[in-house]
Amino acid sequence: MGETKTEIAELDRLRQAYKDAVEQWITAIRTEENLATSDHTVPAVDVWEHAGFAEEEARDRAMEARDAYEDALRQVDFDF
Repeated sequence: MGETKTEIAELDRLRQAYKDAVEQWITAIRTEENLATSDHTVPAVDVWEHAGFAEEEARDRAMEARDAYEDALRQVDFDF
């Protein structure tokens, strides 16, 4: 494992991007959770459902960031 400073900087950037994406995902989960209220009207359910779609999108971004970080780790650590 003889990473260069450039490789380390890139790994750090990708790790931070992943952590930031996970935090955004957590926020989206909490937003969706908070919208699951005792208000059972159609408009309230629509807002809650929309928050569910936003949560799914945030999860997808977190998984993409994780994959990018893991790919970079493999490339540096295993040279592929």
